[in-house]
Amino acid sequence: MISIKQLVLQRGQKVLLDKANATIFPGQKVGLIGRNGMGKSSLFGLLLGELQPDQGDVDRPANWVVAHVAQETPALDTSALDYTLDGDRELRQIEAELIQAEEAHDGNQIAHCHDILHTIGGYSARARAGELLAGLGFKNSQLDQPVRSFSGGWRMRLNLAQALMCRSDLLLLDEPTNHLDLDTVIWLEGWLNRYQGTLVLISHDRDFLDNTVNAILHLENQQLTLYTGNYADFERQRAERLSQQQQLFDKQQREAAHLQSFIDRFRAKATKARQAQSRIKALEKMERVAAVRVESPFNFSFREPESLPHQLLSLDHVDGGYGDKVILRDVNQAVVSDMRIGLIGVNGAGKSTLVKMLAGELAPLVGERKEGKGLKVGYFAQQQLEQLDPKASALLHLQRLDPNTREQELRDFLGGFLFSGDMATTPIEPFSGGEKTRLALAILIWQRPNLLLLDEPTNHLDLAMRDALTFALQDYNGALIVVSHDRHLLSTTTDQFWLVANGRVQVYDGDLNDYRDFLKANTVSAPSVVDPADSQAAVVASNDRKAQKREEAEARQRLANARKPIEQKLKQLEPKLAKLQAEMATLQTWLGQESAYDPANKTELQNTLQRQTNIKAELEALEETWLMHQMELEELKAS
Repeated sequence: MISIKQLVLQRGQKVLLDKANATIFPGQKVGLIGRNGMGKSSLFGLLLGELQPDQGDVDRPANWVVAHVAQETPALDTSALDYTLDGDRELRQIEAELIQAEEAHDGNQIAHCHDILHTIGGYSARARAGELLAGLGFKNSQLDQPVRSFSGGWRMRLNLAQALMCRSDLLLLDEPTNHLDLDTVIWLEGWLNRYQGTLVLISHDRDFLDNTVNAILHLENQQLTLYTGNYADFERQRAERLSQQQQLFDKQQREAAHLQSFIDRFRAKATKARQAQSRIKALEKMERVAAVRVESPFNFSFREPESLPHQLLSLDHVDGGYGDKVILRDVNQAVVSDMRIGLIGVNGAGKSTLVKMLAGELAPLVGERKEGKGLKVGYFAQQQLEQLDPKASALLHLQRLDPNTREQELRDFLGGFLFSGDMATTPIEPFSGGEKTRLALAILIWQRPNLLLLDEPTNHLDLAMRDALTFALQDYNGALIVVSHDRHLLSTTTDQFWLVANGRVQVYDGDLNDYRDFLKANTVSAPSVVDPADSQAAVVASNDRKAQKREEAEARQRLANARKPIEQKLKQLEPKLAKLQAEMATLQTWLGQESAYDPANKTELQNTLQRQTNIKAELEALEETWLMHQMELEELKAS
């Protein structure tokens, strides 16, 4: 097991962990969470032996094989398949020993090496590596390509494949979904569910955590707290603990005030001096319980669009691609003001190409892109961070966009994204990826678009910022089209999906659970492990699949017709829920301020706590109604 005892860890002058304790048992799958900069990656460094504790101990079994994803990938001539196989260090060692034994004509050593290869599954290693690469989105034609030929994002996938190839006892994954699309994330979930070792996973994707871990290790206030269950269980348990902590804090404040009152009244009286002194000691010994602090510090919303015409944009018989390469054909889609669309489809199918055409960044090869009068596009691209000026400050970025707005108004706006003081006025070059993403979103929001196009906006964002973005998008009044591997963001901010597949764009009748089931039912193994002798059977199977797909399409249409009135009720409930949730978030933000507990704010604090209780009751009633309708949908789906 992994044992963390009285751990103290500093980076420079900053204390990340202060006498922290935790125990992780063999086979446990743990999500390590906490705000960015709190020490999650440093804790990984300790587990890898790259860092040493300032005090305390971090112990793990010495014989454990540890796998992790390398952050850099050199431009190697090694093929993608061989690079993946390099992740199994024991396999590579035995293969090298076998070559030496064969060159030395050492029969005993040759037999010994073959025996070990059989034991460790060495003969099927290439097939396993091919399956890993296929699952991570690589085509069969790419397996023999050199590593240097791949882009940065695909090299990170190769690093992930190499880590998964290792037959490890402990697997450390730091934000593994950042460079993956939704399809690959779903595949990775299945792989991790089958993994037999101990997993420690850093992720800001709540759905991914819910589907992969059975414990949450929360890093907060320089301490580690282990919760059993997935992320949803963690949220519930932590809410209960914070509620109890707040009650205990209030009780202790009353006791302390009572003691202090006695001391102030009687410490000068000789007859009461002893009692006063005993109460002074009691007050000094009282262990102060910290007041509850709400974790999310972000507070922002989308500005109202200057205009919101109904017809915003249309693509009429459009072919899209690059040069002679056509990726999308005959796209006929219109975007109107109340649309909230999630784009789904495998990596390379053309989601980003479609978004670029909608944004006007890529001209159609054939057909016409028509803009509605008053269209104002806000486009967040995957490469958005590269367009920021590293020498300019956050404030200067906004001033260049809007030189006529008062500086204080711009500063106030940036404060909602945690750019205040020096953070607002210093060059952004040393900013982290998360900080630059926050700034890119702030710039986008300031421009007041009526069509918002977001291509993987949550990369580098922590859970608090993702939640804030989700709430803001729920209240956004324009049209929204988003590509994201974050299913929580997709499911809570969009109400329909477009499937990009086989060069086409079409409305998808189903939700993300349907899409996940569709992917699992249509998973294709790595082509390198398919037996060519089965080609005739494959043709028959293909015909059967076509018939099956027609039947599935007809069944989905019948289901969609039955679901429509129920979904309409759900759609009416969701804005009410979102409004209450937003108000609850505002109350929690206020309660997270130290000034909320000042004596001068006693009445406001009581009113806020009462309103919080009322909203909670309203939310529970609405959520119960929502759940009832959701169960009706599930029953329809099961029938």
